[in-house]
Amino acid sequence: MPAPPRPITFLSDYGTTDEFVGVCHGVMARIAPGVEIVDLAHELPRHDVRAGALMLRRALPYMPPGVHLAVVDPEVGTKRRAIALRTADEDRILVGPDNGLLALAAQRFGGAIDAVDVSRSVHRLDPVSATFHGRDIFAPVAAALAAGAELLDAGDPIDADEITLLHMPMAMVEPEGLVAHAVAFDRFGNITLDVEHQELADSGLRLGRPVTINDQPAHYTVTFSDVGAGELLLYEDAYRTLAVAVNRGSARDALTVGLDDEIIVRPA
Repeated sequence: MPAPPRPITFLSDYGTTDEFVGVCHGVMARIAPGVEIVDLAHELPRHDVRAGALMLRRALPYMPPGVHLAVVDPEVGTKRRAIALRTADEDRILVGPDNGLLALAAQRFGGAIDAVDVSRSVHRLDPVSATFHGRDIFAPVAAALAAGAELLDAGDPIDADEITLLHMPMAMVEPEGLVAHAVAFDRFGNITLDVEHQELADSGLRLGRPVTINDQPAHYTVTFSDVGAGELLLYEDAYRTLAVAVNRGSARDALTVGLDDEIIVRPA
């Protein structure tokens, strides 16, 4: 008896107003009947590759190993590669455009050990639209791989070390304090910093103690209600990444910061 298809996770910036997500689901269901498809998100800001990459990195450790389809593709129809890769840890397969979208998730799982260019894959639909590779290349390739097709037969082999990386700012511990950066914002105005739990050891920050954030008074706390309404706080979010919030308010507005702006945190 053939093995059941591996689960597929699906992330895109397609939104849900149009039929794009549903059509991709239909393509995958025809190729891999019975496939379980987990929709991570489809309301990403249009063309925001980095937001998609960060979301993949955060979410995939909570997903079962399988095939992870991601489509945020502002360069669709150009010479950018369409790729599928296998990670070192947990044997996960990532499918999407080679524009940095897959890079952070691949790093989270030990890096890519095999990769193929699927632009001319035997699994693609024919003819291929110039503007809807999600339907014609990425979804059918993801479904075929979920159904048991071999990765190295799905496209033309490429050097796994040559996939496009995503260049991010890097936090540093400086004499003036922890110099971090605003790498993402959520709908509440909370600010994700480029600092993970294991990087806090040398920062001098201690849970429960007062801090300053860009010279504004704050507390390093566990959760929002540890400070009063309208007060600024530093906390570790659900992914153990350092973040800044205002209880019942917007840290983004309170600090007036944009993407990649410096956030300097000091013990008070």
